[in-house]
Amino acid sequence: MNYDCLIVDDEEVLAKSTMDYFNLFGVKTISLYSYNECVEFFENNTCELILLDINLGDGSGFELCKYLREQINIPILFISARNTDDDKIIALSIGGDDYIEKPYSLGVILAKVKAVLKRYKKPVFEIYDDGHIKIDFNSRDVFIDNKEIKLTSLEYKLLSYLVNNPNRLITKNELFDNVWNDKFVSDGTLNVHIRKIRELIEEDPNNPNYIITIWKEGYRFNKR
Repeated sequence: MNYDCLIVDDEEVLAKSTMDYFNLFGVKTISLYSYNECVEFFENNTCELILLDINLGDGSGFELCKYLREQINIPILFISARNTDDDKIIALSIGGDDYIEKPYSLGVILAKVKAVLKRYKKPVFEIYDDGHIKIDFNSRDVFIDNKEIKLTSLEYKLLSYLVNNPNRLITKNELFDNVWNDKFVSDGTLNVHIRKIRELIEEDPNNPNYIITIWKEGYRFNKR
């Protein structure tokens, strides 16, 4: 079965109330309460987004995120009462797409989840394949020379936007609006993500053939 949202949180009362609230507003949601339950869930089910706690009764949400990133490429939003910068940095560096502190407002977290689901909605087209890069837009799998590579959800969203808007100037503001949905993302953040993608898809990242920098303006994706 496919769900819009999976909540993995050992605080059962909070997880269930969040699940019920989401379902009430049309976001099909299921809640689980342990590391092992989450692993077993994906043997027969799928989802579009995960809300993941850090402290789980039988394991660490950080370790679970690392495991899931090897299996699936969907948004993972951490939810935790831990509010140190170190926790947030770890969560985002291992593949988390956002970090939401507890206690949270049900209305606010629902709006955030709906926004993320909308941004990552599957496109109507299916495959991009130029012989070097292949992207399956339904499964969100990316291959370089027939070898699958792993991208974070945000890296995938950025690459997909570039690929689907080829051979033209894509301004930084356009990327901020359509990939991050946030005009206040810094140039440095964008540059870091572009560099990571180049390291994965370019034969020579220092002399790219695909993602070309247009000085002071943005980027152009050269479609082959």
